[in-house]
Amino acid sequence: MSEYVILTESSCDLTPELVAQADVEVLPLSFTIDGKNYPHYPDARAYPIADFYRRMQEGAVAVTAAANVVELTEGMETHLRQGQDVLFLCFSSGLSSTRDACAIAAEDLRERYPDRKIYTVDTLAASGGQGLLVLLAGRKRKEGASIEEVRDFVEKTKLHVAHWFTVNDLVYLKRGGRVSSAEAAVGTMLNIKPVLHVDDEGHLIPMEKVRGRKAAIQALFRHMKETALPNQETVLISHAACLPEAEALAEQIRAEFHPKEVLITELGPIIGAHTGPGLVTLFFLAEHR
Repeated sequence: MSEYVILTESSCDLTPELVAQADVEVLPLSFTIDGKNYPHYPDARAYPIADFYRRMQEGAVAVTAAANVVELTEGMETHLRQGQDVLFLCFSSGLSSTRDACAIAAEDLRERYPDRKIYTVDTLAASGGQGLLVLLAGRKRKEGASIEEVRDFVEKTKLHVAHWFTVNDLVYLKRGGRVSSAEAAVGTMLNIKPVLHVDDEGHLIPMEKVRGRKAAIQALFRHMKETALPNQETVLISHAACLPEAEALAEQIRAEFHPKEVLITELGPIIGAHTGPGLVTLFFLAEHR
């Protein structure tokens, strides 16, 4: 069996420890805040995540850039030169152009390395949903699965990775065009919190509106109760500067589902630039998204 590597980008919101555990490589995507551009790595070495959300709370506007084809090409080619095949698990095409950039890079590299296998998979996932798929793929690889077997596993599993989100402040969704100015104003006045998910095409869409922060987080838990597959092994929660709420949700999930592990990670700037501080996300394997 030819040696291969699993690559993804920093939109997956995995910690350095989880990246090492999965034995994968995470290539940085970039963001801009206060007029300066920074790469985002799992260890946030270029710009600490706590500082990022603090600046957003102070009024700074953060934006993300399209994935750089040259950088993705270089990231893959490093392994191809060493005789490794490449499986790249890409950020959802419904939310980003990253998958298209990966495909362009891969096509170019196939011409230059005809003896190597280069596969890209559109995970149709984001944040910890993408991260959960990457973790599961890494485990399959460690069990001895071939690159094709891992690729096919991800394709088969990706529409069973449920993504549920809620935000605390509608201003950030308004900036991104997810809600109108009128909806944001009324929602803020009435303490309305949206509950969103990522659909089968990889788009972030609103699903319901509830009144109050606690009710919104309970809605995430309710959706898990309604759709989760039995015998959950790994549940992943990502948060944006609201760790106590993420921990409380994790405890509730442990008590109800008894999964092998509930992982909590910080939401990085690639997703956080569009949702702001206060986001709580829940990812698990479900009958359907």
